[in-house]
Amino acid sequence: MYKAFFTLLLLSLSLSAAPNHNPDQSVDFKKTSKDTLQLHFFFPEDYKKDDGKTRPAIVFFFGGGWSGGSPKQFYPFSRLLADKGMIAISAQYRTKKSHAVQPSECIKDGKSAIRWVRAHAKDYGIDPNMIAAGGGSAGGHVAASTATSTKLEEMDEDKSISSRPNLLVLCNPVVDNSEQGYGYDRVKDYWKDFSPLHNIDDQTPNSIFFLGSKDRLIPLSTGEAWDKKIKSMGKDSELHVWEGQAHGFFNYKANQENGGEIFQDLANKMVAFLAKNGYIK
Repeated sequence: MYKAFFTLLLLSLSLSAAPNHNPDQSVDFKKTSKDTLQLHFFFPEDYKKDDGKTRPAIVFFFGGGWSGGSPKQFYPFSRLLADKGMIAISAQYRTKKSHAVQPSECIKDGKSAIRWVRAHAKDYGIDPNMIAAGGGSAGGHVAASTATSTKLEEMDEDKSISSRPNLLVLCNPVVDNSEQGYGYDRVKDYWKDFSPLHNIDDQTPNSIFFLGSKDRLIPLSTGEAWDKKIKSMGKDSELHVWEGQAHGFFNYKANQENGGEIFQDLANKMVAFLAKNGYIK
């Protein structure tokens, strides 16, 4: 009897101590021919919608090769940054599996998300000039593309509201879509407009780039090329490489305390970069 009681007590404590990675609010931001896409909001503990404060925000995009994936991938990062005082958002976008779309539509949805957040910044107490974009793998590509692509936009949206973010936070992102890069066969008809590395200009914001040295999809040379090109535009760029780590190394591990050592290390570097740029106090 006592053994069963203590087992139940330990289980209860374990569950209560588990981090809360659930969004505080989910909002529709874009209608498709099939359904409505959502943004999943994470707010700071002291957040009040009408308190007159404005806070920096970040919009995350999940990975999955433009074929699948879920906004849940970036719930842990979103909660972590909300706990640091930002408004964090994990965005849904169309993929091949969910909506039978081409990769170009993923970029359009990413740009729609940034534009929607900026257009509704006042409603949520967001600083419209401090909106970062982040993501991993193909989601890192979507984030990077919102800051670089100028031709892949929804025609019926208000272009007077910018779809460019003010900062980039990229986890093993796909940034080279040339023949030497990733995904060329799927985007070869428009790769020059699609490849973030080939569309960096003086409007591209400061960037942090996380990469594993054993990533078979994103070689170190790609990260170095991105870093060099961002800096050539007079912008701040950080490239952090984890030795021996493969693609997707950055993901939160639910079965490891606090997400695992690598997650914590990467999160600390992410927070430091955001603090350096004034997004976290």
